[in-house]
Amino acid sequence: MVSIMNEALKLQVGHKVLEVGAGSGWHASTVAEIVAPSNLPRERWGHVYTIEIIPRLAEFAKRNIEKAGYGDRVTVICGDGSEGYPPQAPYDRILVTAAAPYVPPTLKQQLKTGGIMVIPVGAVGFFQTLLRITKVNDETLEEDLGGVAFVPLVGKHGHRL
Repeated sequence: MVSIMNEALKLQVGHKVLEVGAGSGWHASTVAEIVAPSNLPRERWGHVYTIEIIPRLAEFAKRNIEKAGYGDRVTVICGDGSEGYPPQAPYDRILVTAAAPYVPPTLKQQLKTGGIMVIPVGAVGFFQTLLRITKVNDETLEEDLGGVAFVPLVGKHGHRL
């Protein structure tokens, strides 16, 4: 799923990426390897901001990212990812790793024109669709990338559990 989502994002060197749901830090690290490869000069690097609502998971992700050598390319934030992360917006790409009941308007707003978001949307359980959303001017185009099963997104724009 990590590879499928990364490919759907059409990641490029230099992109600024928001990941909603840091988990273990693995997915953010794979994105950092693409947008900020260590064999290129730092001035060409992009950056990954990953936000996690569960404090213990945010700390776990931060430790794993630092141990793996990506601490200079990935910033871990503890907070409500369904609200995005306005201080670094707008983003070239947004990656959501938990299923939302709908596409949060705050995330659409934080996406650059021409930017891409990949997000699972649907009910809690096995009835979710992976969407690729491309922002064109002030409108968004949605593509259905198929059925998926993710943990529920929680927070202001998440599921009420």
